[in-house]
Amino acid sequence: MAWEKKIMEIEKLNKEIKKCSRCRLSETRTGALCGEGNIGAKLMLIAQAPGENEDREGKMFIGPSGGVLDELFKKANIDRKEIYMTNLIKCMLPKYRRPKQDEIEICSKYLDKEIALINPKILIPLGYYAIKYIFEKYAISLPSKSEFCEVYCKIFLATDKKIFPLQHPAAVLYNNSLKEKIIKNYRKLKVLLMDCKWYQMCPMKVFYEKGKLNKKWIELYCKGDWESCIRYQMEERGQKHPDWMLPDGSIDEKLHKLHKEVIG
Repeated sequence: MAWEKKIMEIEKLNKEIKKCSRCRLSETRTGALCGEGNIGAKLMLIAQAPGENEDREGKMFIGPSGGVLDELFKKANIDRKEIYMTNLIKCMLPKYRRPKQDEIEICSKYLDKEIALINPKILIPLGYYAIKYIFEKYAISLPSKSEFCEVYCKIFLATDKKIFPLQHPAAVLYNNSLKEKIIKNYRKLKVLLMDCKWYQMCPMKVFYEKGKLNKKWIELYCKGDWESCIRYQMEERGQKHPDWMLPDGSIDEKLHKLHKEVIG
């Protein structure tokens, strides 16, 4: 989509959001909150709903959780200008209650349009309801509530998107003991903004381009969380490793047999 047309379409959508009266939340809000940030962003953060400060000022993450988010971004060496931020629910929820299903069904249509227009490579839902909606949208199996924390800081592959769930910054306000773990998780955002520096000379690239390697390895590691790639870690330490070793450290004997044919 041409840049000028993209801007026009987003402005048109934002006007529609601001005047929306499709559900009960329009009766209690100060104003509906539109997304903001880099419309060409690779990363899109999706929170649950605006808080009191955001509702009053009409800006994303300016309340207490916004202060935490700014600190997390600083630790991760991320600038707000690098990303696009929005909410699943565009209006403040009275007394910070949970969103109702009909509110999600109505309001998520705006989020769907935002995703289509911004077209980020990576969606970063924050907290339970945003994660639940995005997982359902892309047909990803949602774990039970008792196992829900296991989805944080993991990459899930959708058709044309990567999903990278993170804790909402407000989690730190409620439980400060989580802070160091959440800082570590948010640092991965900088990793996701760039490909592995070894990718262009990596055998995985050659195997993939020759049709011998599943794309998931490239998306999860080479163009995903390359910091957790065993090949990357060994390369950084100057340790030898076979060309047919996969990013998770396992040995693929099929690639071993194809090595001379593919790599030469």
